[in-house]
Amino acid sequence: MIKYTRLFITFLLAVFVLGARAQSTATTSSPYSRYGIGLLDDQLLPQNIGMGGIATATNTIGGYNSINVINPASYSKITFTTIDVGVYSNMVTFSKDGYTDQKNSNTRLSHIAFAFPVTKHSALSFGLLPYSELGYNYKQALPKGFGTKPTPTGGTNVDTNAVNYIYSGEGGLSKAYLGYGFGIGKHLLIGANISYIFGNLQQDQSTEIPNLYGTLDSRIEQSSHVGGLNYDYGVQYSIDFSDTKHLNLGYSASANSRLNVQNTYIVSQYTRDASGNENVPLDTLVNNKSANAKLQLPQINHFGIAFIKDNSFIIGADYTTGKWSDLSIAGTNSGLQNSQTFNLGGQITPNANALSNYLALMEYKAGIIYEKTYLNVNNVNIKRYAATFGLGLPLPHDRASSAFYKVNFSAEIGKRGTLTNGLVQENYVNFHLGFTLNDRWFQRYKYE
Repeated sequence: MIKYTRLFITFLLAVFVLGARAQSTATTSSPYSRYGIGLLDDQLLPQNIGMGGIATATNTIGGYNSINVINPASYSKITFTTIDVGVYSNMVTFSKDGYTDQKNSNTRLSHIAFAFPVTKHSALSFGLLPYSELGYNYKQALPKGFGTKPTPTGGTNVDTNAVNYIYSGEGGLSKAYLGYGFGIGKHLLIGANISYIFGNLQQDQSTEIPNLYGTLDSRIEQSSHVGGLNYDYGVQYSIDFSDTKHLNLGYSASANSRLNVQNTYIVSQYTRDASGNENVPLDTLVNNKSANAKLQLPQINHFGIAFIKDNSFIIGADYTTGKWSDLSIAGTNSGLQNSQTFNLGGQITPNANALSNYLALMEYKAGIIYEKTYLNVNNVNIKRYAATFGLGLPLPHDRASSAFYKVNFSAEIGKRGTLTNGLVQENYVNFHLGFTLNDRWFQRYKYE
């Protein structure tokens, strides 16, 4: 009876989180999310993020079963029912030459993932993660002195031709996945995910004349409703140097898929009252909803290598490339460039068998990230540099119980963008907190 209750609770949690994520609004505030389909999420759990994002060649981490969506071949190593739930928080400072720095922060649920063994060397996993985030709101600033002109007497008159351009966007895409991984022999692991990527991307551009009361301002609203299937597949191969030391090689990919997209285009006019508050739109000049079209996602390839000493340390590197120059929405190429990401990191556990020294039981993680993003703005490649740190904190448990718990914490300190050519530089700190449960839920006992 207990196993059915647990399964029911798991199902309710999945439905609840799926609904909450589907209704969420923007969880980023980056002006660089304006392009393409927004800022891409790494689809990593905190235990991998803390190691610089290495994941393609990893499976179990520190003796715990860990869910690694980046490479579904890793599911083959799952021997316990595994649940992983986490939250994410972000603090960012925006800098631009000639302007005062601005700060922002966001917090959201980051992931919920489940896995359980099917046979001795295979497992099934499903869950929900963010795929991309869209969120920004900024005004094209007028140069100092613009909007006024001198009079013959030395005073100034208002220049009614001064115009403000206001850009905003919100939304994002989510990824609900179902995956299976299995082992062939002692060294080869193979797996695949089928995913449903869905969400809304909305972007607005307003044109306002601030110095002329009563004029009609205008707004263009463009939204895309996206939904469709995507496929991931992967393989891992281990080379054993001893019973506890292994070299893992990994490869995984996300296939170039075609998602359904329906675009809406609205042009409206509105006014502001004497206090500057926006009135109800007076007129809608254009209101078009397109027929169903396609959003073409590119092929994304991950390559990884990791040297592992069981329950002691992991050190590895990943390389990821995405052919984002192929991204098109409704037949229109998005004008992006191919991306490249390098990840380097690892973790160490001083003594996984320590009975009286908790600090020796903890996992200590660190890593670095370099990313050439898919953006080229004002003839400048937008890059990201980051250092990561993390801790794996095992929680006390009943030695007679089959359940094991761990809290995973990671921090990423980084920079995106540049001050060159009038661009914005983002200095950010991301925090990830996850809770992992390993337990034997579906084991048949001889006695009850």
